[in-house]
Amino acid sequence: MLGRMFKRQTTGSVVCSSCGSLVGVNDDTCYNCGRRNPGLWGFAPMFRALGNDLGFVTFVIGACSVLYVAGLLLTVLAGGDIMGSGNPLSMLSPAGAVQLAFGASGAVPVFGYGHWWTIFSASWLHGSVLHILFNMLWVRQLGPATAEIYGPGRMAIIYVLAGAVGFAVSSLAGLFLGSLPPPLTGSRLTVGASASIFGLLGALVYYGRRGGSSIIRSEALGYAATLFVMGFIFPGIDNYAHAGGYLGGYLVSMFLDPLKRERTDHLVGAVVCLLVSALAVIASFLSWRSLLL
Repeated sequence: MLGRMFKRQTTGSVVCSSCGSLVGVNDDTCYNCGRRNPGLWGFAPMFRALGNDLGFVTFVIGACSVLYVAGLLLTVLAGGDIMGSGNPLSMLSPAGAVQLAFGASGAVPVFGYGHWWTIFSASWLHGSVLHILFNMLWVRQLGPATAEIYGPGRMAIIYVLAGAVGFAVSSLAGLFLGSLPPPLTGSRLTVGASASIFGLLGALVYYGRRGGSSIIRSEALGYAATLFVMGFIFPGIDNYAHAGGYLGGYLVSMFLDPLKRERTDHLVGAVVCLLVSALAVIASFLSWRSLLL
């Protein structure tokens, strides 16, 4: 069965990956929506088997989990304490040096050391077991809904770029507002997928306004408002990354326009965004590997 699922189809008809119309597997364009290569070169059946998000949600959860577990292992091997002094909010936490080596963002890495690329890597890192658990639950909740509206390619672009905008805002706040008291202080070192999650909320709010769906808009605004309030109640939450991520998701969605069909170049853009994220993690590790040796 797995062999059939991953086999490339060379003849017959497939469903257009954008509009769902029946097209020939080798058609250059879809007669209904105009998408180029609607059969995705014969791999459309395989991609459909991954779900409407093309497996992006599973990829995010898997990548974040691998980096989190690797951070814990390196902390233990270096003789560090991962239990967070008994505080449930910081239990099972990778050491700050490990986070820095894997690509944590904030005023210190971005402006102190010039590691601007960490605005792309920080979304894939987490500071505790509760941190990654709650964030991955939100990714699982919002990812498929966003992919249903925007398509998997545009959803991935929104996720990555919104996170980058969020951590850029957070790093700027850490540089200029670091002396303010919590929760208004900026971040010197920050990680987490929540900036990207707020980007998905911003994208859903924009779709609600653009497409006239008051239900989607009100639900997304309700989620965002609740999480913003929680950010001012619980300590250690990066409110500037949340605000920047929401703004980034909203603005990127305006450019991508959810009422238009997703195109092949959107999928290419998604792959580029994921490659940039991976390269950002690698660049950080190579820059700070001495901290782990």
